Amino acid sequence: MAERSTAAVDVADNSGDNPLTAKADKATTDGVTESIDTADTAEQSTNGTGGERKATEPTIATPELHSGHKLARRYRLEECVTRLDGFSSWRAVDEKLRRAVGVHLLPADHPRARSVLAAARSSALLGDPRFVQVLDAVEENDLVYVVHEWLPDATELTALLALGPLEAHDAYQMVTQVSQAMAAAHREGLAHLRLTPSAVLRTSTGQYRIRGLAVAAALRGISSDTPQRSDTEAIGALLYAVLTQRWPYESDAYGLHGLPKGVGLIAPDQVRAGVHRGLSELAMRALVNDGATASRQEPPCTTPDELVKAVGEMPRIRPPEPAFTAPPEYQRTTYQQGTYGRPAAGPGPSVTQTVTPPPPALQGRTGKALKWAVSALLIAALGLGSWQLADALLHRDKSGSNETGNTQTTDHGDGDKPKAPLPIKIQDAEEYAPDGSPQNADAVKDTYDNSTKTYWRTKSFDDGPDLAPSVKTGVGIVYDLGSAKDISTASILLRYGGDHTTITLYATDSLSPSTPVSSMKQIATMKTSDTKADLKASTPVKSRYVLLWMTAMPKSPQDIYSRAGFKQAITDVKFAG
Repeated sequence: MAERSTAAVDVADNSGDNPLTAKADKATTDGVTESIDTADTAEQSTNGTGGERKATEPTIATPELHSGHKLARRYRLEECVTRLDGFSSWRAVDEKLRRAVGVHLLPADHPRARSVLAAARSSALLGDPRFVQVLDAVEENDLVYVVHEWLPDATELTALLALGPLEAHDAYQMVTQVSQAMAAAHREGLAHLRLTPSAVLRTSTGQYRIRGLAVAAALRGISSDTPQRSDTEAIGALLYAVLTQRWPYESDAYGLHGLPKGVGLIAPDQVRAGVHRGLSELAMRALVNDGATASRQEPPCTTPDELVKAVGEMPRIRPPEPAFTAPPEYQRTTYQQGTYGRPAAGPGPSVTQTVTPPPPALQGRTGKALKWAVSALLIAALGLGSWQLADALLHRDKSGSNETGNTQTTDHGDGDKPKAPLPIKIQDAEEYAPDGSPQNADAVKDTYDNSTKTYWRTKSFDDGPDLAPSVKTGVGIVYDLGSAKDISTASILLRYGGDHTTITLYATDSLSPSTPVSSMKQIATMKTSDTKADLKASTPVKSRYVLLWMTAMPKSPQDIYSRAGFKQAITDVKFAG
């Protein structure tokens, strides 16, 4: 018999107020038996992830069935996972095909029975493998029941979030697959309206599947005047949750804590450190309801198709590199390190193991010939070495004497060669904005994290390439080297090329200098149209704090992060001295 799995269609799950740690113990269950009042209260406390409930309906008794009951002489009910609001959900067995299935049951006179049957039949016609498939929808003996797939190898997103936020690659795969699936469903006129963390499943192969398409909303009596917008915002909420392990509204929901009251909707990369910036902005673009606004200058996504397009414009996020496991240390096994003279392991009398002696030296004419050949080679090698040594001594004596016979010795040792600059490790950094208008203060650390995929970027300006006097005197970052060091060179990788970027390095007195740039000591300056700037000081300058100051930047086209304009981004900074 198939074991209990998270893959059942639990359309009656509620947001709940339990903390995440409490939810983790129940991550492998498919639902909970709860009262109508509890479910309705939780439904009202969850903001913006579905449509609206229809007008209050009279309470209808859930059909009293028990384990072992058979439907259509085929589906044997095994375990009730939900009993709520006049319907119940079961794990069952299809005895004809010998497989586990899920079943939703409700009375035929239930006010939502007709809409549930219609939703189930419409969902079954879609036939998209990215959705948990509806296998049967029947009205029989005063009962209406919907039979659907049961995936024993799938885990719901609620259980995954109980363990922590997902890696950037997993979050990227989730939003890609879910948005594409919902876009396909909406093209066929089908909406979900109940797209919660428990409605998204991840299989053992890493594929994401959605359960309860159309049926979940029909069972709960949920509708919406803007179904595409509702489902798109729900996907944004899912992405927000997997990036931060928080629900993007003030109320706790689905085992996740909500946002602090009164702060509004803040971007995921401001909730948790290390969040992928592109995914963070994508989540904000999808969360367009209830006062949420799109991040920066990008337009909001109000339909799944627009969300699919926005995901496609992002650089692909690759999976993390697998951890390298060092091979075991090599064990030499020569006969000198063998078991000679050691007692044998295990019971029984000890037996000394003898080692076979090496073969005797070659005898006869062949052996003598080899001996003479080896001797001749040794003599020749000694003669050649002596000749080379004498020749070297003779040349040194000639080069060291002058016309008067005085000997001059010149030492060309390594001490006279100029030493290569040594790398200087950056300990800390802060953005320098003397006008009180920083560019991207939270991303400063991305300029020295040894990764070219992350970067600090400026805003897009309408005037340029020189910022002064129409825009500002400049933009920059102050780096802390830990202690005073001699700075002689700097290597700076930039994101945008073109005419032109001007960079100057200054020695300053702190991470937050109060003195103007004009009073700081200049280390080096450079103007470039490339994406790399190598600065070199005429003489090394000793300082603990170094200001990287940009006063010009090229005009660059629009990308997924910012609009077209005069802008620049720094991906990596290295100092040496």
